[in-house]
Amino acid sequence: MKNKLPWIILGVFLLWVGYSLLPKSPAGIDHAGFGKLPVLLNGRLQPMDSVAMNALLQIRGIRNIPLEGFDTEGNWGKFQELPYDMNEPFKARSWYDFDKHPDKLDATQWLMEVMMRPELADERYLFAVNHPDLISNYDLNGKGLDRSGLRFFSFHELQPHIGRIEAESGKVNEKPELRTPYERAIAKLSHTLVLYLRLKNSLQPQDTDDFAAELDGYLTEIGPEIEAFERYRNDEDYDETAITNLLTRMERYDAANRLAYPLLVPPAAPDEKPDDWNSVGKALMDTIHTRNVPEAVTLYAGLSSAYNSGDADGFNAVLARYRDRLNVQFPQELSKAEWEHLYNRFSPFHKSIVLYIVAFLLACCSWFRFSEWMNRSAHFLILLAVLIHTTGLVTRMILENRPPVTNLYSSAIFVGWGAVILGLVLERFYRDGIGNVIAGIVGFLTLLIAHNLSLSGDTMEMMQAVLDTNFWLATHVVVITLGYSATFVAGFLSLVYIARGLFTKTLSRATAKGLARMVYGIICFATLFSFVGTVLGGIWADQSWGRFWGWDPKENGALMIVIWNALILHCRWGGIVREQGLINLAVIGNVITAFSWFGVNLLSIGLHSYGFMDGSFQWMVIFTISQMFFLGLGVIPQRYWLSFSKFRSAPSTATG
Repeated sequence: MKNKLPWIILGVFLLWVGYSLLPKSPAGIDHAGFGKLPVLLNGRLQPMDSVAMNALLQIRGIRNIPLEGFDTEGNWGKFQELPYDMNEPFKARSWYDFDKHPDKLDATQWLMEVMMRPELADERYLFAVNHPDLISNYDLNGKGLDRSGLRFFSFHELQPHIGRIEAESGKVNEKPELRTPYERAIAKLSHTLVLYLRLKNSLQPQDTDDFAAELDGYLTEIGPEIEAFERYRNDEDYDETAITNLLTRMERYDAANRLAYPLLVPPAAPDEKPDDWNSVGKALMDTIHTRNVPEAVTLYAGLSSAYNSGDADGFNAVLARYRDRLNVQFPQELSKAEWEHLYNRFSPFHKSIVLYIVAFLLACCSWFRFSEWMNRSAHFLILLAVLIHTTGLVTRMILENRPPVTNLYSSAIFVGWGAVILGLVLERFYRDGIGNVIAGIVGFLTLLIAHNLSLSGDTMEMMQAVLDTNFWLATHVVVITLGYSATFVAGFLSLVYIARGLFTKTLSRATAKGLARMVYGIICFATLFSFVGTVLGGIWADQSWGRFWGWDPKENGALMIVIWNALILHCRWGGIVREQGLINLAVIGNVITAFSWFGVNLLSIGLHSYGFMDGSFQWMVIFTISQMFFLGLGVIPQRYWLSFSKFRSAPSTATG
């Protein structure tokens, strides 16, 4: 039976992975179809689903929204509908039928609510406000939703304070690394509120009741209104009411245009530039000259009105018409958006995170319980995880038409992928679970880092320092990132050596020597790739910036890795350190690589100062402290290690 367990475990996870790829037939309003519509945001064509997911991650840090609220007696529960009268926010709510309705909105469903029914979205608990001074200064005590020590507020609760929040956020320190915790909190809250307001005005002005009816009236009245305006300019008798109505419309549409986040209106012809995509507000303002509303705006208005009235058949019919139009005029853009939507729904890196951590735990348990089936199960899961990891990596490359590393997010994905491949190679040769443990833990940690980096916005944008992509850039980022991966693998192998040798009795002398040989061989590999990658970076910099080397912090960090790996090899070749010393030096390599990879970005200077994160400093400190802790354990004489305690009477031959 134990021989079958690895296959059973693999089968369960294959079913889990396969289920997410099954096509979901729309029940009622076709939310998924809306999520596949292409839009332009920050110079990149992407599906509406990506806009929704990235915005929701920035605002609340999750991919879905709980459907929660209060009933008329103040009891907590789940609700579907909210009143239109925002002066009575907790009355007349209809409650969910738990057997028929989910208790969460996915990102696209939430975005549709924000764009087409904002009075409902305004009551969702989206905005995290946890700094006590921020809560007291804005009189938010007793409000909001407290969940697991985090306090969330709705837009409706924060709306009266938006002006003051914006004014205060404008006074915070311009350098993120110098901001106080309060300043970081107010800056983040301001950013999320502005983002939410922009989303509310992207499809229609936020105060719109029935967009389709408004457009019908607009097309009917725009002619007489423009005629009245022309008569006014020519000093002729004019209809003052018509001019007032025209100016009111233009003010609303101009506000919607200035606030619009994604651009929803495609150009009239397929051969026009991507920059020719328009906001809905701009398209309506241009109607003064064209006397014609673009078909895309009319169709979006039909979607909004059908959504508000709960007309699922009407919504789906209008959506099908718009998709047919896009398929004729912009087939490539529509196809790309559909592929990215599938990529988002599959979430390859989130699935890989789960698989890596389960594999890591199984591999560790195999040491303590001496269970071969656990190690085999871990190996099968890592193979499945790296397949999914590779699929996600290749898909990103195809969607971006870029090399695998373009920013910190993609570098974390690629570092993890390279480390997992190295771990599998080690397991192929040694078959003792060490390669599985390294692959599982490094794959998990790097993808966890990538997940936290994704909270800052669209991960498929190009890094700021890169002006164009060429051969030298592509080779530089791939080679030097493989050097990062190898250095981390050597460091984590050293952590395994220390933890397993000190706290368990499972590290034999033969296994210890094998681990040391692994560390040595991988450091040789890391030295080569780090050096070659640094040289290739200089060649690329010479072509792009006109100089080979400029002592930029990122360049210095890359050089630090090369020098440290060369120092380790020199110490080993010269007999300065032996087995235990080699292990301890490799642990320090983890700190140097982490600083070179992330730490230099905290300086916010130089051509490579991309991907800054306010919260990354504390994690850098925690990681460094953890490595120093292991280093302290690593210098304990091996006669006190559990695995080597039986050799206490004999002198140790593995000291550094």
